[in-house]
Parts: sequence; structure tokens; C-alpha cells
Amino acid sequence: MRVLHIGKFYPPHPGGIERTSADLCAGLAARNVDVAMLAHAEPGERKTTETRVDNVAITRVACFGQLVYAPISPTFPLHLKNVLAEFRPDLVHVHVPNTSAFWALLSSAAKRIPWVVHWHADIPIDSRHAGLRFAYRVYRPWELALLRRAAAIVATSPDYADSSDVLRPWRDKVNVIPLGIADRDASGDPQSANRVTWPESSLRVLAVGRLSYFKGFDVLLRAIAKVPEAHLVLIGDGECMSDLRRLAGQLGIESRVEFVGRIDMTADGKARLDAAYASADIFCLPSTERAESFGIVLLEAMRAGKAILASAIPGSGVNHVVRDGETGLMVRPGDPRELADAMCRLRDDAPFRERLGTAGRRRFVDEFTLDSSVDRTLALYREILEVPHPATTTRAS
Repeated sequence: MRVLHIGKFYPPHPGGIERTSADLCAGLAARNVDVAMLAHAEPGERKTTETRVDNVAITRVACFGQLVYAPISPTFPLHLKNVLAEFRPDLVHVHVPNTSAFWALLSSAAKRIPWVVHWHADIPIDSRHAGLRFAYRVYRPWELALLRRAAAIVATSPDYADSSDVLRPWRDKVNVIPLGIADRDASGDPQSANRVTWPESSLRVLAVGRLSYFKGFDVLLRAIAKVPEAHLVLIGDGECMSDLRRLAGQLGIESRVEFVGRIDMTADGKARLDAAYASADIFCLPSTERAESFGIVLLEAMRAGKAILASAIPGSGVNHVVRDGETGLMVRPGDPRELADAMCRLRDDAPFRERLGTAGRRRFVDEFTLDSSVDRTLALYREILEVPHPATTTRAS
């Protein structure tokens, strides 16, 4: 079986979609699937490169920059044509959102084989970004055409699939395959020189993610200000870094908040991140909008056996991953008082905190390992390739 994946970016470019697509490709390759990935180089990188990592053939196409999050890559259609001709895939697996994936709609070679559309997230048309809302008017017809052409659509949680207005006309083609990460020892190295250090007698709160507006880290800082014993380690970088630092100063909690910045996923970086999870008391994901479609960091916390505090975002996969009162506590999005109260409950009840972490670890092993995600994806491929698929299917109303 030969499968061509089309992605937006690929590691070492940071991001949950990039990481999960890379893990999926590597997992498929380990199961004797011939896998190729066509994605963009880093914005500003004007050279196309071809590499092989984890037995995956990766083409990173020159990218001149981004326009409203869309990569500017004039040669992408040419490289798509070449990869289709040379690799001759049996199936194309498209990861969206990604405007360059639409070039497949204009390729006669691509349209001769079935497609899987991996629906990582809706375009957030309620975003604060006015340019994004305007651009979606152009994006929308191509998005519909891609879904119409798909032999199957993969959603990452039943909650997200059920709440997506875009996916509603295509429910008969939607397959829920939760994301997964590798199950490994995540205890961290206590002797590592790069390990996270915490003050004595503090409630150790860990948060990990891109510092974007919808992540709700401003809400978390306001909650930390209401819990004097809490010390926050925040791992990640992004456009809101300076605003968050300023807010921590205004709240008078700069001594209780450590901004670690981005940790690259090298061997040392992974060890440092594992050590942060291992040494934390609780993990917090305070996102405020449905742009948080799943929360891969929740799986990292569950793998490490940590109690979780998360926002109950309507229609988000976070509600599927975290079971309120069983593996974590869910709070109303954007409410620092409720978040602080939940934090205090976990601070004051260590046995409850431990039970949540143990149950989370068990749920991770049962439902969210990378092996499970790869096996279910491979089963879907085999199902698709066993039957013929017309160029179009049921038309959206």
C-alpha cells in the first residue's frame, strides 16, 4: 500500500497538527505502508528539500511566507504533480486546514484515486482576525469540494464531529479516530540539568501550548493570582508572550510564573518536557474557544498520570478527552474564579488528585495511544481500497 499525505507543515515546525501527522506517518511506515509526505518548508525558506525521516519520504516545498495563515508556495502544484507521477500512491490522505490541499482538486492524477480528508479543525469564522473571516468566503467553496470528493473523512472526536456545521452534510463519511501519542516512560530524568525546578511548598501547575489568544493563558494567570500557593510553569511561545508577561507583572505574580518558552522536540527537549509533566501536581488547559479542537497536551498529561484542569468548551474534543470528575475537572471557559476554585480543590485533596491522575493514565492507555490511532487509520485505508469509489459522492445540501 502506498499513501501520499498532504500537510501544511511538518516537524520541526511546531504545532499539534504537524506533530500528529508526523507520528501517524511514522506509525504507518512501521506497519510496512509506503508513506510520502508533501508539505511546505518554513515560511521564508525558498528552497525545496527532500528528506527521509522514520522511513517517510518528505518533500518540503519552498514557501515565501504566509497570507492569513495560508502558505505562499507557487511551486506546490508542480511538486504535487511530480510526487503523484513518481510515487504513484494508492490513496491520498489530506490534512486540513490547508489551502494548498486544494490543488489536488485540479489534478486529474489525484482524482483517479481515493482521498481521506483528515479534519483537524474548522476554520474559526468567529475569530477576532477580520482577515481570516473575509478569506473564508474564498476558502469555503474549495473546502466543500474537498469534502465532496473525499472517500472518507476523519474527525478526531465525536464531540467535534457532531458540532461542526461544515461536516454536518457529510456525516455518512465521517469516521472518528482520536489522536494518539506514543506510550513511553515519561517520568523524566531527575538528574537532568535542564529539569524544571519548583519552589518548596507550592502547588505545581503546568501549562503547555502556543501562546495564542484562544489558549486562555490570561485567564490562567488571573486564576493563579487568586491562589497564593500556586506556582505556574508555562511552556511555549507565540504572539501573546509579551502581553502575558505584562499581565503577570500587573497582577503581581511574576515571581510565581515561569515563562519557559518553546522546547524543541529533540531528545533533550523531550526529556525536559517529560520532567516537567512528571514533577507537576496538576496540568491546566484553559483554552476559551473551539479553535482548541482536541488538545494533544492533554494526552501528555494523562500519559504522565497527572490530574487535569480544563475548559469545557462547547463542541470541542477536550470534552471527549477529559472526563469531568473522573480524569480531571472541567470549568467554564474564561472564568478565572471558577478555575481558581477548582485549583484549590485539587490543592486541598491530594488523594482525589492522585485518583484523577491514575484514571487518566488508564484512559490514555485504553483509548489514546499512537498504536491505536495508527491501527484504526490503517483499517480505514483497507476498507476504502477494497471497494471502488466514484469521483463524487453525496452532494451537500
